[in-house]
Amino acid sequence: MASGRSANEYSHRDTVVVRRALISVSDKTGLLELAGALAALGVQMVSTGSTAAQIAQAGFPVTEVSSVTQFPESLDGRVKTLHPKIHGGILADLRLQDHRSELAELGIEPFELVVVNLYPFVATVAAGARGDAAVEQIDIGGPAMVRAAAKNHANVAIVVNPAHYDRVVQALQAGGTSLEMRRELAQAAFTHTAQYDSAVASWMANEFSGGEQLEGRAQNLPVDLELHFKMANVLRYGENSHQAAALYRSTAAVPGVAQAKLLSGKEMSYNNYVDVDAALRAAFDFNDPAVAIIKHANPCGVAVGNQVSSDAIADAYNKAHLTDPVSAFGGVIAANRKVTKAMAAAVANVFTEVIAAPGFDIEALAILSQKKNLRILELSGGYQRPAQEIRQVSGGLLVQESDGFENLNPKSWQLVTGAPASATQLADLEFAWRAVRAVKSNAILLAKDLAAVGIGMGQVNRLDSCHLAVNRAGERVAGSVAASDAFFPFADGLKVLIDAGVNAVVQPGGSVRDEEVIAAASEAGITMYFTAERHFYH
Repeated sequence: MASGRSANEYSHRDTVVVRRALISVSDKTGLLELAGALAALGVQMVSTGSTAAQIAQAGFPVTEVSSVTQFPESLDGRVKTLHPKIHGGILADLRLQDHRSELAELGIEPFELVVVNLYPFVATVAAGARGDAAVEQIDIGGPAMVRAAAKNHANVAIVVNPAHYDRVVQALQAGGTSLEMRRELAQAAFTHTAQYDSAVASWMANEFSGGEQLEGRAQNLPVDLELHFKMANVLRYGENSHQAAALYRSTAAVPGVAQAKLLSGKEMSYNNYVDVDAALRAAFDFNDPAVAIIKHANPCGVAVGNQVSSDAIADAYNKAHLTDPVSAFGGVIAANRKVTKAMAAAVANVFTEVIAAPGFDIEALAILSQKKNLRILELSGGYQRPAQEIRQVSGGLLVQESDGFENLNPKSWQLVTGAPASATQLADLEFAWRAVRAVKSNAILLAKDLAAVGIGMGQVNRLDSCHLAVNRAGERVAGSVAASDAFFPFADGLKVLIDAGVNAVVQPGGSVRDEEVIAAASEAGITMYFTAERHFYH
């Protein structure tokens, strides 16, 4: 508190009536609707450049900033709002008598509303701009106005997001902005400028501070990494009941499980989110209708539906469920297509924690909603695997490119033993090679008819994973194909598969004992392909 000022001078103003607004926006979404509402309320609008031009062309009264400052916009528009008659009007604390008196002496009128969003720096850089073209999109006056208004939220409402226009207009129509609203808007504004500055700093680090010195694929990784997430929901607890937890959403609005809408059922738990994300990773690895069933972040069922079936997604679910019906109890399901009535009817017969999909038929939703404990998640924004994966380690982070779709095309594989696979075998091998990417290492996946029939995962040696996959497949192992996410270090694991009845294998190769492994496959007369790339998933 400044010396000599009484406490009552700093009392909060609850409702602030808006008489004058400053508007300067790069994103013109909703601008004319906002201007029309402000004009109808008798609010004086002061604006800049193209924003003022659009408001005026729509027939609404608007005052150019240059008319207020009595100084022309200059230096290609770099200087227009950086002026005492603008910032004095934003920063004046009208709770203080000496501020009000000083405004009168200086001939400055206050603003009660500031609507500003910034130059599209991120979009410009994403479109490939570099050097001076990108630098020109670094906003200076905009962040200054945003921060000034946010600091003075006791007197001024700052709006940086067109999504907030309707709410602010409704408040003005009801008499003015509340202190609570202005605080919320100020927080959003500081977040907006912080993210903007971080984006600029990150780009400059990559552009000018060594990014070009990185070699190979590392050029795709940021030198300076800034992450922005906002708490979306406090969860009941974390992985275990004694751990606090919350869901944070990316402010970049990348479509995924964090943005999914809960249509029915209990609130999502920490473990639910982990399992759904793993299920989506598996299901959306396929272009054709596919379903994945996950238990403890590992697939216990993956399948692609029959394309000639009248209901391919229902067929995919039925095949995925048959992979391991015991483990599917209490599992999490993800489909890469809209859930149909037939699929919903099948799911309803099995206790399931969560089902996630891009949509649900009306009949399907009616069936599933009857299961009160079943969480139904709609991916209204779709699903997109992140371009980069981030994992926290003590003292820092690990960042890597997401495992892409390289070597998924059988045409790039090397046949190392046996006859070329038949069309049916090759389809199953390609399916298995895609599906094994979602299985925790060491990973072995057996497949037949575009469905997993046995999965061995998360073992400390590949031999145990082979035994586990065979045991879970049971009689279905005969005539199946196998995918291994990494090479066989010895021939023993492969022999387990061969002895059980596997007749074709796809694996990366690259072991110092490849010749031993190839010899075992050749002796058994099975087909084996090398892909030259592994797919570890830890």
